[in-house]
Amino acid sequence: MRRVVITGLGAVSPLGHDVETTFENLLQGKSGIVSVSKFDTTNYPSRIAGEVRDLDISPYLTPKEAKKVDQFIQYALVAAAEAFDDCGIDLEKVDLNRFGTLIGSGIGGLPMIERQHKILLEKGPRRITPFFIPSLIINLASGHVSIKYGLKGPSSAPATACATGTHAIGDAFRMIQHKHADLMIAGGTEAVVTGLAMAGFGSMKALSTRNDEPDKASRPFDRDRDGFVLGEGCGLLVMEEYEHARARGAKIYAEITGYGMSSDAFHITSPSEDGDGPIRAMQAALADAEVNPEEIDLVNAHGTSTPAGDAIEARAIANVFGDNTKELMVHSTKSMIGHLLGAAGGMEAVILAKSLQTGKIHPTANLDNVDSSVAFDPLQGDAREKDISIGLSNSFGFGGTNGSLVFKKI
Repeated sequence: MRRVVITGLGAVSPLGHDVETTFENLLQGKSGIVSVSKFDTTNYPSRIAGEVRDLDISPYLTPKEAKKVDQFIQYALVAAAEAFDDCGIDLEKVDLNRFGTLIGSGIGGLPMIERQHKILLEKGPRRITPFFIPSLIINLASGHVSIKYGLKGPSSAPATACATGTHAIGDAFRMIQHKHADLMIAGGTEAVVTGLAMAGFGSMKALSTRNDEPDKASRPFDRDRDGFVLGEGCGLLVMEEYEHARARGAKIYAEITGYGMSSDAFHITSPSEDGDGPIRAMQAALADAEVNPEEIDLVNAHGTSTPAGDAIEARAIANVFGDNTKELMVHSTKSMIGHLLGAAGGMEAVILAKSLQTGKIHPTANLDNVDSSVAFDPLQGDAREKDISIGLSNSFGFGGTNGSLVFKKI
């Protein structure tokens, strides 16, 4: 089986418009969660989010072009530009027929839907832009990146709710392993800090209502957590067949060694109490990577800050790692940027790759009172510096879909 490595990273997040800014702010324990500025939240139960603010898209799109694409596509183009620059690849020297795109989204162009629906009601159907449909459909993030860089390999876009980014990376990993491509750019992108999305999640009572303390609202694994905080952004990896990367002298962040998937087959939004689905996803990823649980140094948890979800994940981790759970470091990136939905797995994969490369591990913010379900080291307090070799990243989505990835330092 062919080996697959990570050679480029790109990110847009509530903590920065690139990987380094985002990563450094996470290490410092800074929060990107703020009071929502994109619309009037007066009558909303939750009025906070991890917003991407002041993003300059002019280097990537003209004002005319920007109007034709929803924000989730814009975020993908910005992150892709960084990832390509980071990997240092000369596109004129690679076979573009063997370079693919796999960028998914949980929801897609909801902001565009809201705007165009308003136009429909106020001005009629003839005023709807002809770019409406191409702007909102999920595969157009992959489509625009493919078109911009001339990537003619496999092109697809998973839409598996909050597991999207992880599934995109895992599926791209398989494509390279099985010789369908030599290079892939993969991950997730999301831009749904909108009135409709926040009203919908609010009606489910899924969101934190700690509106007076936005920076303290996302509290994964904390006893006083009260729901997740909606976030937005994009996280992408350039992935490459190992010998291909070596031949061009590429910088390598980590090797992707394992990918596991499962389904809860239980409920449309809630995982089962026993954590069966997450347990099987983690076990499948470990088996695929051919590593034992005690070899894992760090888990980037799904850790959304929901009362039920965090406790179930904590129990699932304890089940998988057994006697080694106490020594296991587990953190949640969502504690500082919120839940990026379909982009979460991509962003967290970027952060895991950076931690393996640098030995720097960000804390889990807002852990004032660690929940009784937690048996691992939840990285309370300050960032750590430790040479780590193997890490695992979890993502679980509505519909009971689960995904886990294993990365190994080279």
